[in-house]
Amino acid sequence: MIITWLGHSGFRIEIESAVLLVDPWLTGNPMFPSDRRDDALQGATHVLLTHGHGDHAGDAVAIAKQLSIPVVGIYDLMSWMAAKDDVQTIGFNKGGTVDLGGAKVTMVNAVHSSSVAGEEGPIYAGAEAGFMISGEGQTIYVSGDTDIMADMEWMADLHKPSIGILASGGHFTMDMERAAYAARRYFAFKTIIPCHYRTFPLLAQDSSVLRAGLPAGVKVIDPEVMDPISL
Repeated sequence: MIITWLGHSGFRIEIESAVLLVDPWLTGNPMFPSDRRDDALQGATHVLLTHGHGDHAGDAVAIAKQLSIPVVGIYDLMSWMAAKDDVQTIGFNKGGTVDLGGAKVTMVNAVHSSSVAGEEGPIYAGAEAGFMISGEGQTIYVSGDTDIMADMEWMADLHKPSIGILASGGHFTMDMERAAYAARRYFAFKTIIPCHYRTFPLLAQDSSVLRAGLPAGVKVIDPEVMDPISL
């Protein structure tokens, strides 16, 4: 499989016959080079959203319409998008699994919030979530925006992900220290890719604290935008 960081929490994941754009915030993302947009979208089959915040879902509708592909995510947000923007969606909920081009995507819990901007303030957008994405003999845990939670124990035991894409920039999500704690207490990752960091000065700028808090043998990959990672 090939995992490509799009900056912030956005990823392009090529797995089985699917090309998943996870939380592809491109417009206004200070880390994403606007001249690489076509490269990021090429061959995409689905847009996969963890929640409704603009730094995750802001480009979802435009991408889905441009490429004639569905947006996939929690039922409430998908129903709202389908009605408001006339976009193709696949709505499901926590504990549910969908087959996206041979990749099995299971929605799991996260601890955060989820809304979209409205004229009079935030509008409820369904619950926040993470995903277990399985294919090609591996399982990726996409944490979404979350803090540590006890659910990680059973999630790790049941799904046994070997790759963790962990939001770890702090302030809005786990920071590097908390992400390291979650990884060593609950999971047996072989590879960790941090995200939701480096985007703004408010967030962590490097993964040194994460690395220092992990058991020996866990590989941390600091992604570079539009630089493919083969796993």
